Amino acid sequence: MRAAERHQVVLYLGALGCAVVVGLLAPEPTGPALEHTIEPVLGLLLYATFLQVPFLDAAAGLRDVRFLGAVLGLNFVVAPSVVWGLVQLLPPGRAVLVGVLLVLLTPCVDYVIVFTGLAGGAADRLVAAAPVLMLLQLVLLPVYLYAFVGADLAAVVDPGPFLRALVVLLVVPLALAAATQALVGRSAVARGVETVMAAAMVPLMVATLFVVVASQVAEVGGRLGDVAAAVPVLVAWFVVMTAAGTVLARVVGLDVPRSRALVFTGATRNSLVVLPLALALPDAYALAAVVVVTQTLVELVAMVVLVRVVPLLLPARVPV
Repeated sequence: MRAAERHQVVLYLGALGCAVVVGLLAPEPTGPALEHTIEPVLGLLLYATFLQVPFLDAAAGLRDVRFLGAVLGLNFVVAPSVVWGLVQLLPPGRAVLVGVLLVLLTPCVDYVIVFTGLAGGAADRLVAAAPVLMLLQLVLLPVYLYAFVGADLAAVVDPGPFLRALVVLLVVPLALAAATQALVGRSAVARGVETVMAAAMVPLMVATLFVVVASQVAEVGGRLGDVAAAVPVLVAWFVVMTAAGTVLARVVGLDVPRSRALVFTGATRNSLVVLPLALALPDAYALAAVVVVTQTLVELVAMVVLVRVVPLLLPARVPV
């Protein structure tokens, strides 16, 4: 387990590389088969992640008004402003615009917790904030779409994928982890499960990266010319939001773990949740789903990079 943790970034990059090769060489059997494994693998990863979080500390996160206020301000005030500026760089065309809006206006509530922990951030605080982030984006996304695009698109957005993700990727893993922790003191089985899942963290992350990329990369490759204009915007997002999160953390006066968590929640988006939403849009917006998948691929690479970069931007030895 320790060897895997020491070399985890190399393993993640290797998983991404292998996934690209497999997804491009065998797109037909690979993509559809692996797509069905994304939710189960991600659910296991989140269960393992939640098991490592002391739930009493996580509950205290909701009382951390300074951190929670910074998270909400970054995601629902700063982020839409950044999105508005970035989408001005897109060429005319509503489908690509809608894809960019769907994914960049929705903060991540799942694997951001994992990457935050890898970077030494306060993952427990993001666990506490996750339900608030999920519910707020569910309410605010139609408002944002109305403001950016118009009433016709906001009216066809189906909240079903958000509600499903809230249950499958957040409520269920969280409840199972809490139940397991409650039994650890009096059950050898629960202690064994906790030990096994702790050892499985890195392999589960490798599996998650592999299935997501391998299942989607062929679709992106086939439509890359149509969505190429969105790629610089998606890359610029991570640069701008990493800087914005770092500056806001210093302005608010957060400690280093919470500062790192703030940077990750600002940069990471809810691509796995909004993909079904994008797929449910009318045919005229078919490219929106390809943009969401493209953002997922860009984001996974960016997250691996940020695991190394954020501790350099916010080093533990320098008080924030």
